[in-house]
Amino acid sequence: MNKPELLSPAGDFECLVAAIQNGANAVYLGSSMFSARASATNFDYEELKKAIEYAHLRNVKINLTLNTLIKNQEFSDAFEVAKKAYEFGVDAIIVQDLGLAKQLINAFPDMQIHASTQMTAHNLETVKKLESLGFKRVVLSRELSIDEIKYICKNTNVEIEVFIHGALCISYSGQCLFSSMIGGRSRK
Repeated sequence: MNKPELLSPAGDFECLVAAIQNGANAVYLGSSMFSARASATNFDYEELKKAIEYAHLRNVKINLTLNTLIKNQEFSDAFEVAKKAYEFGVDAIIVQDLGLAKQLINAFPDMQIHASTQMTAHNLETVKKLESLGFKRVVLSRELSIDEIKYICKNTNVEIEVFIHGALCISYSGQCLFSSMIGGRSRK
């Protein structure tokens, strides 16, 4: 069994520093494009590079969120964001869009691609399918019980991530359109 990892969000550089100084083993953050955390400041290329350097000097991993569905006209831009992050040394990219994920898995086989909670992985069959597609980690839906999480962990080899607090999504995590319509918090 892998050692647990404390993964913290960071909406800006100040939050990144606070997460690292308070014991995070890894931090996830969004770029200024294609992040479901639309209300966060997020990171442009220069800030992303600086964040990765700062974290790696302190033995902390950086996971970039590209966790929105990608439209045809956005695909090359989303891939370019991922390519830049890869060149900067990002540790993983958290993805919702299966097409983007497959392209990244093929283009950067040594980089970890994680299945976002936006994919609504809430059963073993989904997790096994994502594993077979090349995902290295699956972020489970928040609604799962501890027994359901244990069952999935026991029956798969992929890394499992779970949220231990917080959810802005209304109804079910990963299905944020309803939340977006009511509160305007998610990317539409």
